[in-house]
Amino acid sequence: MDVFGGLCRTFLILLVVFYFAFIFLSKKAPLSTKTETLSSPTNLSHLVFGLVGSEKAWHHRKAYIESWWRPNITRGFLFLDKPPTGDLLPWSHASPSYKISDDLTKFINKKDVTAQRIIHSIMEVYREDHENLRWLVMGDDDSIFFVDNMVDVLAQYDHTKYYYFGGHSEFILSNYWYSFSQGFGGAGFILSYPLAKVLAGDMENCMNRYRHLNAADLTTMACISDIGVSLTALKGIHQIDLRGDISCFLSSHPKFPLMSLHHFDVVEPIFPSMDRSDSTPHLMKAAAVDQSRMLQQTIYYQRQSNWSFSISWGYSVHVYEKIMPRSYLQYPIETFRTWQRSRRPPHYMFNTRLPSSNPCEAPHIFFYETIKKTPENEILTSFSRAWPRGLPACSSSGNDSADSISRILVHSPARKRFQVSIHEFYSSNF
Repeated sequence: MDVFGGLCRTFLILLVVFYFAFIFLSKKAPLSTKTETLSSPTNLSHLVFGLVGSEKAWHHRKAYIESWWRPNITRGFLFLDKPPTGDLLPWSHASPSYKISDDLTKFINKKDVTAQRIIHSIMEVYREDHENLRWLVMGDDDSIFFVDNMVDVLAQYDHTKYYYFGGHSEFILSNYWYSFSQGFGGAGFILSYPLAKVLAGDMENCMNRYRHLNAADLTTMACISDIGVSLTALKGIHQIDLRGDISCFLSSHPKFPLMSLHHFDVVEPIFPSMDRSDSTPHLMKAAAVDQSRMLQQTIYYQRQSNWSFSISWGYSVHVYEKIMPRSYLQYPIETFRTWQRSRRPPHYMFNTRLPSSNPCEAPHIFFYETIKKTPENEILTSFSRAWPRGLPACSSSGNDSADSISRILVHSPARKRFQVSIHEFYSSNF
């Protein structure tokens, strides 16, 4: 019995020791990780960009990327199909460093490996730079990224878990033809570090499994789906599968931080008085002051004149000579066209309203001209009239015409939008 009692006491002592050791170790590791996460919020240095382009297109597309790229701050690479030539040399310091994509023709045994080259670039980015990586961002060379907004959005998610972020196409048939479950890569899709690591490690097997697919975005989605991860769609990532004048689309942006705009080669210049190369840096001047407000739509009413103002911050102001409900003004005017032929609606992944020649429904349109911070700690943005409306005044609102207005000034607080209460308003002068 004494021997047995001694063994029991020894066993109990060991059990207590192991218990406290287990508690100490189990708390220490997660606490360390949690403390590191809390003490080190996500910032731009945790993002690595992989931009895929061609040497031929880069001659005129580099203005898009250089409008938002921050040399020696933004991490990432531009992957070209062949070495740069002509006026691309010497290589601009304002551009991302370039790499030549791996030759996949023998591996895939195909002449056209464009789709495979794009997805393989995920592995190539990870291979080149994954130290302290939290999020890997892939995109095309004709896209504009709003990196501060991207950081703010991603900071809300746990980068140690599997995440696959992307955006749907605006053109409903593109989602139907390819997949509603894929992120359209031109506008950018985002992978958390653990997912990027697994996908990069399985890249060759993935490409072999789906060598029959010719769409890079669909192939990427299929490979990620095999890992057991589904798309989390974000409203601020815009493929811009639209054609023509997208100004009214940009004037009715959803209440979500703007993260990217794609297909600048296809649509008309977003500022009618500028070409494409000048339009992008002009937009980014407003973004440099406050990205959190970019394109955010605010409705303001001037009751004395029965006017409605729809303000797309940093981009445009629409003035209506009638009090119009917010539920109506939130829909963009369909000045744009479908990406491809579409015989009957629905055409888009959102509601629209048709252009109107009714003077009570047609807006006076003003575009962003200048922006600056004031001594009163405000942001002052000026908007100038795009063109004469060419319509009579709205008779149902008392014939109070807005034709005489040539410029509108918008005052807003000099702090991030989401740091201001929901009761924030914009004041306007004209």
